[in-house]
Amino acid sequence: MKLEIKQNILLEHLNYVIRGISNKNLRPILNCIKFDLTDEGLYLMSTDGDISIKTFIDKKYITKIDSTGEIVVAGRYIYDIIRKLPNEIINLEEVIDSKLYITTHNSSFTLNCSNVNEFPDLELEFNTNPIILNQKLFKTIINQTAFATSLSESRPALTGINFKITNDNLECTATDSYRLAIKKIKLTNNTVENSNIIIPTKNLNELVKLMNNDEDNIEMHIFANKVIFKFDQITMMTRLISGTYPDTSKLIPTTYELTMKVKYDDLYSAIDRASLLTNESDKNTIKFETNKDIAIISSNIPEIGNVEEKINIDKNEDSEIKIAFNSKFMMEAVKALESEEIELMFNGEIKPIILKTVESDDLIQLILPIRTY
Repeated sequence: MKLEIKQNILLEHLNYVIRGISNKNLRPILNCIKFDLTDEGLYLMSTDGDISIKTFIDKKYITKIDSTGEIVVAGRYIYDIIRKLPNEIINLEEVIDSKLYITTHNSSFTLNCSNVNEFPDLELEFNTNPIILNQKLFKTIINQTAFATSLSESRPALTGINFKITNDNLECTATDSYRLAIKKIKLTNNTVENSNIIIPTKNLNELVKLMNNDEDNIEMHIFANKVIFKFDQITMMTRLISGTYPDTSKLIPTTYELTMKVKYDDLYSAIDRASLLTNESDKNTIKFETNKDIAIISSNIPEIGNVEEKINIDKNEDSEIKIAFNSKFMMEAVKALESEEIELMFNGEIKPIILKTVESDDLIQLILPIRTY
């Protein structure tokens, strides 16, 4: 293998595949990046066994191809070398004794290569009926749900986002058993088969970081134990979480004792300030109490002090509510709604709090209250 390529072009694609390796992996080959140079261009591949990433540099972006071939080199070292070289032509050449020779006008490096045959087959096949989504919409789905997933491995299913496809409806659900986020969208390609899968949230967050063109689409190819995403010149595979996702459909009430509307900025800012006098040992608790068309948001740390905030609300009836909740959970839920006006719905001080936008039911947030009253 021998080629010449501009540093910035190679680095752009190394930035993608470097996310597919882990230096903590016990199998050294999984810490490597595979270079596969063909007459069509250069493929870069990486995997840690849980996710796999493949990207392609078309030959028109390669300065010169002298000879094709495959090599496997330590991912972190090749990445750091290319990252710190100046933006000029880089020569990459596989030389005798399985070594990669990297040279520029003033620099030269030699890296030992690993056995190409030991690099795993990434199994990046595609199916005939992928889900097709706009990249911007896909990012929105993840941003509006991912924060509600669990960080605890005691219940693995809750560390992922549940993608449930029924006919032309996609419902994405995340919960850590204390809060819940549900995002619903209509699919335009309704030939997709019904599915119910759990995708690890950490892998979805990595996927979102790879996306840089909001106007283009992303293809989602679902298989029995994996899902493959294809967009731009990038293909990413993630393993699925096995198991059954809990049925959350009955957690959202159909009627409410009290509904109110509040301005996004007023609510978020008041909770943000009130959260300054909370602590994690007390579950970041703040209290929320209504008095006619005013909501009073308060918190205290006995040894430090207390805070009280007032905001205007628009209630649907004269009844009042006293309730407490985790300020961090509420701020993340409010922020995800991305609306100037938010609707809060209550069924008493011990039943879940429901949040949504005034305009739509496509995104619903649920938070369990904290008993203090």
